[in-house]
Amino acid sequence: MNDRILSFLGICRRAKKLVIGAEVTVESVQTGKSELILYASDASQNSLKAVRRAAQEHGVDMRCVNRGKEPLSLALGRLCAVLSVEDKGFAQKLCQLLDSE
Repeated sequence: MNDRILSFLGICRRAKKLVIGAEVTVESVQTGKSELILYASDASQNSLKAVRRAAQEHGVDMRCVNRGKEPLSLALGRLCAVLSVEDKGFAQKLCQLLDSE
């Protein structure tokens, strides 16, 4: 895998600092664990509605990873469109990687 963002997301998952799914992402935001929310470019607006609302209410940054659900799912080994990063260092590095694209 040559994609640095997808590779780094795999590291986050193995470190157990990544939550996958819209409902658990909202939970992560509401409990104050979420540092960054990422979503696939083809994630449904219906799925993102509650996540976006929670992110705005709690001041959590939300970004598109500019990849579809399929590449994200293949990289993480699970069907996913919305992710929550629960570590400040990982979140900062992902933001750097996204900004450098």
